[in-house]
Amino acid sequence: MSFARSVFVGLLAAAFLFAGSGIASAQESIDPLPIGTSAVENPFNIQVEVPEPAEPAQIGITIDSEDGSLSRSVVVIILLTIGSLAPTLVVLTTSFTRFIIVLGLTRNALGLQTVPPAPVLIGLSMFLTMFVMGPVFSEVNDQAIQPFLEGELTTEEAMDIGYGPIRDFMLSQTDEDDLRLFMDMANGEQPATPEELSPSTLIPAFIVSELRTAFIIGFVVFVPFLMVDLIVATVLMSLGMVMLPPVFISLPLKLLMFVLVDGWVLIIGSLVSSVTGGG
Repeated sequence: MSFARSVFVGLLAAAFLFAGSGIASAQESIDPLPIGTSAVENPFNIQVEVPEPAEPAQIGITIDSEDGSLSRSVVVIILLTIGSLAPTLVVLTTSFTRFIIVLGLTRNALGLQTVPPAPVLIGLSMFLTMFVMGPVFSEVNDQAIQPFLEGELTTEEAMDIGYGPIRDFMLSQTDEDDLRLFMDMANGEQPATPEELSPSTLIPAFIVSELRTAFIIGFVVFVPFLMVDLIVATVLMSLGMVMLPPVFISLPLKLLMFVLVDGWVLIIGSLVSSVTGGG
C-alpha cells in the first residue's frame, strides 16, 4: 500500500508540473496588445462607412393657402372658437336679454308656468334678435369677417373694425346715466368721445339699460292681467264664493282676452319697435 501510494503521489506531482509548464509557455507566446488597440482584427479588410447624422426635420404650419386666403383648417378652428363664444356675445351685446325677459314676464302675467315652454321662448327671442340685428351683423361680415378670411386684415384689425357696428348699436340703446355711472366707477381717464369707450365700460352699461327697458315693458304688460285678477277676485268675494280659487275663473278670461287682442303680435311688434325705433 505504501508503494502504490508513493507511485500515485509521484504521478500527481508530475501532472501538476507538466500543466504548469504548459500554461507558462502559452503566456510567453501571447504578446501583450499595445494600448488603444482592439483584440478583434478584420481579416477580410471590410470598409464600413458610418453615415453622418441627418439634420432634424423642421415642421412649419402656415395659415395661408395658395391664393393668399386662410386655409380651410384655420377657418374651421376660427369658426369653432366663435361658436363657443357666440352665446355670451349674443346675450351681452344684443337685444336678446330684452326679448327673453319680456316674453317670460308675459307668460307669468297670463298665469301659465310652463306654457309656452322655455325652449320656445328662447328660440323666439333668438330669431327676433337675428331679425333686429341683421343689418348690424351684415355690416360686421362685410367690413371685418370676409376681409379677414381673405387675408386682407390681421386679427387685431378685424376685431377693431368688427366691433365698430356693434358698439354703435349698443350706444344707441344705452342710457346716458348708465354710461356715466360706469365711467365714474372706472376711475380712469375719461374718453373724449363715446366711440372711445372700452368694452368693459360700454357692455355693462348696455346690459343695465336693457334690463331697465325690459322691466318697464313687462310692467305695462302685467297691468291689464292684474286688473282681470282683481275684478274676478272682487266678484267672487261679493258672491260669497271664497272657497273657489280666483285663478280658475281669471285664467280662461285672460287667455280669451289675450287671443282676442292678438297679444303675441302686439308684444312682439312693440319689442321690435323699441329696438329699431319704428312704429
